[in-house]
Amino acid sequence: MPHVHSLAFDEAIKNSLALATTKPHTEWVSLFDALGRTLAKEITCKKNLPSYTNAAMDGFAFTYKENVEQLRIKKTILAGDVVAPCLGENECYKIMTGAKVPEDADTILPFEDAHSYDETNVVLPSKLKKGSALRLKGEEARIGTCLLSEGVCMTSREIALLASQGIMMVEVYKKLHIAIFSTGNELKSPWENANENEIYDINAISLLSLLKEHGFDAHYCGVVPDHLETATAYFAQMKQYDVLLTSGGVSMGEADFVERALVANGFEASFHGINIKPGKPTMLGKMGSILVTSMPGNPLAAYVNAFVFVIPLLKKLQGQTTIHFEKIDALNQEAFSMRSGRVNLVLGTFSKGVFHAFGKNKYGSGMVKPLIGSNALWISDEKTERVEAMEAIKIILF
Repeated sequence: MPHVHSLAFDEAIKNSLALATTKPHTEWVSLFDALGRTLAKEITCKKNLPSYTNAAMDGFAFTYKENVEQLRIKKTILAGDVVAPCLGENECYKIMTGAKVPEDADTILPFEDAHSYDETNVVLPSKLKKGSALRLKGEEARIGTCLLSEGVCMTSREIALLASQGIMMVEVYKKLHIAIFSTGNELKSPWENANENEIYDINAISLLSLLKEHGFDAHYCGVVPDHLETATAYFAQMKQYDVLLTSGGVSMGEADFVERALVANGFEASFHGINIKPGKPTMLGKMGSILVTSMPGNPLAAYVNAFVFVIPLLKKLQGQTTIHFEKIDALNQEAFSMRSGRVNLVLGTFSKGVFHAFGKNKYGSGMVKPLIGSNALWISDEKTERVEAMEAIKIILF
């Protein structure tokens, strides 16, 4: 099958994200099951946060006045107590952290800041600040304001916020149905025995795990043999999925049987070939309404390109609004070179603000250990041939 020239990296990113044109249906889940799910609707504040003005520290609550040196302790207020205003002249409450502050007090003096105190009186310090150590009603969020926007991927922090509102059910987008499989007659599944002429299927398991790390569940559907008719029949049975993620069978040397098998099932490629290393044969497109992402067969190339292209695409397809990786400033520790005229994806380690390219950027796309020895990725432009020691760059945590 004829191909157009390889697409530029930025165009490939743009075209891949353009494939996500719909969002999943929605469902309601318990807050206990909401971790990692994507909100389908904005959530507004229904209970002021905090719900009432309360003490930020253990101390003494009183109405601020100048030139007052000593206060008498009228009452002790514990967390959970509701006390009506009852202070007289030069009186205060002894109050505990989190306790509701009566309306006749506007300042709290922490125990440790008092000049001295006993069971009945407190001697004030010379310097006081009105309104100190108070958490005011609604200072974090007021009823009717936006708490969480549609498209937020729920972490434990968002769940804590919703719990503060007494919200126990949330509307989220349904999880994507994703199928992962590899191609190649030489491949064996990890539970099978592989002889010297066979290799284990690294890609399916590694890609399955990569997706899981980013919040996506996928089904491992095994290995498709290098046979056009078999692959065509195989893809015809995959139409219950939202996304197909394949590896192998997409380079010119493999006769493009994967693409031909997909085309026989209505596939249209958005692009097949990117001007990058590693991962030039990467292909993305649609088979009807199904998103198809085909990675190269080499393990490192498959993993890195799935990270760069597939993860942001899945986030968008899932309805998330934050889909791009954050770029971090770094200094390159040791000079390394690359071939210009293409975008290079360079693996390395990042620690204490410094990036160190794995093996001085001398490794192959069929290797596995560079993945283990890296926690960061640098993406070049097409012009760069060399990065000098202590040169400032921007990297992505990997």
